[in-house]
Amino acid sequence: MIAVLALTAAGGAAAYQAIARDRSYRALLARGDTALGEEQTFGAIEAYSGAIALHPDSMLARLRRGETYQRRGARGDLDQAARDFRAAARLDPNATRPLERLGDVLYQLQRYPQATDSYLRYLHLDDRSARVEYKLALTHYASGDLDAAVSALGQVLRISDTVADAYYLLGMCLRDARRDREAVQAFEKAVSRSPELIAAREELADLYASSGRRADELEQLQMIAGLDRDHVERQVAVGLAQARAGQAELAVQTLGNALERASDPPPIYGALGHVWLDIAQTRNDRVALSKALAALGRAASSPNATSDVLTVYGQALLQDGQNDLAERVLRQASSRYPLDPAALLWYATAAEKQSHLDAARDALVDYGGLTGDDVDFPSRAMQIAALSLRLDDPPAAVAWLHRAMAAAPNDVRVLTSLADAELRSGNREAARVAIGRGLEQDPKNPALLSMARRSR
Repeated sequence: MIAVLALTAAGGAAAYQAIARDRSYRALLARGDTALGEEQTFGAIEAYSGAIALHPDSMLARLRRGETYQRRGARGDLDQAARDFRAAARLDPNATRPLERLGDVLYQLQRYPQATDSYLRYLHLDDRSARVEYKLALTHYASGDLDAAVSALGQVLRISDTVADAYYLLGMCLRDARRDREAVQAFEKAVSRSPELIAAREELADLYASSGRRADELEQLQMIAGLDRDHVERQVAVGLAQARAGQAELAVQTLGNALERASDPPPIYGALGHVWLDIAQTRNDRVALSKALAALGRAASSPNATSDVLTVYGQALLQDGQNDLAERVLRQASSRYPLDPAALLWYATAAEKQSHLDAARDALVDYGGLTGDDVDFPSRAMQIAALSLRLDDPPAAVAWLHRAMAAAPNDVRVLTSLADAELRSGNREAARVAIGRGLEQDPKNPALLSMARRSR
């Protein structure tokens, strides 16, 4: 009987301890929840860790501590969150929440293949979750797998075709894949589901602009300006779009209204000056040019003036015949970053007008270094060669003309310039070869015929 009583007492003590441990476990969970609600993440982690110490097999305590680490957001905290979510998923293989949270953390850590695996494991348990399917698509997009992202988004939209973000992400995938027409359709569906989705409207405006749909571009920019009234630069974008659409007077009015509301007027003066310069060039209007110079001068005087603003100001100065000041402004534009490559072309023009031929040639060479061999390369190479000849540097001229000829082998102008440069270099045989090729294209070319006589 004594033994039985002893066993009964021991069992009762064990049961009491279990009850007390369970009570403490629940109290620690509640304390952690309270601390987390008060944004006391350190106290929450401490409480959840105590709960895990009492019940190491508790999925819930692991999950909540992982979510707390995730909320803290530092890289080390995210690593710890991932460990907790993995442990929670092992403790309850049928629970979906730890898998989703694990995927979210791995996405934040840019471990996209592992995040993809977590979301796929979730979807194996619940294949009707549009939310997680969308996260899977986002992960594929971030890793550069556009086809997989499009496939996942197709599943999202089969579950629910009202998800505006899914159409927006689909548009981004299609645009990156250079499927612009389909991208436009996706973005249009995105804004039809969520008219206030500014990001989709921005993409639409850009695609409309690239395809020459000026009226549609302007409509989207006006919608964006109406949705985002706190940022005056939205009105600036509308004004510039109006100018591109041929509505110059309306553009001036829009930008003038924006100027009245602006806390930072120089960028608006820059846009306004750009519009006035377009009017001056289109209509040969001296009054418009004067207004352009005034607005652009105010924009350019700002220490934060951008390279493109300085470039446009330099263009206006050149048109007004102020070549010396134009050269100084364009030199500044060509050394301001981020650099507008056009600054180098206009600086070359201004420097040549001031007979600073070395500077002009260097600017053209630098422009080519930024843009590569584009469709205008042969003409630019000929211009560099012409400057080289004026600098008494025929070998450099020959080298650039050979590059131009490689890009345009049958261009009579290039062959004519090459023959002239070869003659100036003293290489008559090479000159005769260029002359012969040129005369094959244009047998009556007077310049080539004259050089043919000189090269005998």
